[in-house]
Amino acid sequence: MNKRIISGVLRKIQLLYLFDHVFFFLEKRRNSSRNKQFLHENSTVKLPPDYLMYESFQLDYHKYFEESKESARWVANHFEKYNSLDNRVVLDWGCGPGRIIRHLPTNFGEGCSFYGTDYNAESILWCKENLPGISFNKNPLQATLPYQNNFFDFIYGISIFTHLSEQMHYDWHEELMRVLKPGGILMLTTQGDNFKEKLSPEEKSLFESGKLVIRGNVKEGHRTYSAFQPAKFMRSLFANDEVLAHEIRPVVSERALPQDVWMVKKIV
Repeated sequence: MNKRIISGVLRKIQLLYLFDHVFFFLEKRRNSSRNKQFLHENSTVKLPPDYLMYESFQLDYHKYFEESKESARWVANHFEKYNSLDNRVVLDWGCGPGRIIRHLPTNFGEGCSFYGTDYNAESILWCKENLPGISFNKNPLQATLPYQNNFFDFIYGISIFTHLSEQMHYDWHEELMRVLKPGGILMLTTQGDNFKEKLSPEEKSLFESGKLVIRGNVKEGHRTYSAFQPAKFMRSLFANDEVLAHEIRPVVSERALPQDVWMVKKIV
């Protein structure tokens, strides 16, 4: 019985969330020596609590801190293709415990301000207490942000739509566009064609018809809640925006499938 079938059974009987906590402790044990070594070599680096790191990313201190520097450069490079990185107001939507945004100031130009928002109160509290120079706010799961209209030049959300229901796609798209300036750019990653191999035959048929595939029956927004987005669905979502780019990244490892990247410009 493969992993998809097992997780499907656990999801159906509403035990997936419980078993995910078991997986957390297994990963903590598996990475224990590697993480201890990182702490020994990087005693001044501030790290979030283990479960916050696991829930939003992986429980690997090196990847969370060192490899995320490259992720921050990757985000900055995508925006720089379309606009200057100077004097920008930037939002990390779904920032979690600050994995990417903590490195963003060193990858942007002069005069920038950075904001992070997330529905996880513990992550936001940790960020506020440990990542100075960045403004953090908690948002509800529902599409509401504590910012005025037309406030941000750039907004990015890395693997956030991947944990939201269909209605939340529409609601959050509208809210993100509300706080994005006209001409501002939104960067999102989604589970596109590279993830079709993970789908059941029924899910794959739905996906190929251009419809969103949802694996729910768990808390929405949590890592165990999963959404798969075909390009047809996303282009429909962005019908009133300008799609600057849709990037389908090549698969390098079957264990870490790359998500699609969408670069979208607000035109009204």
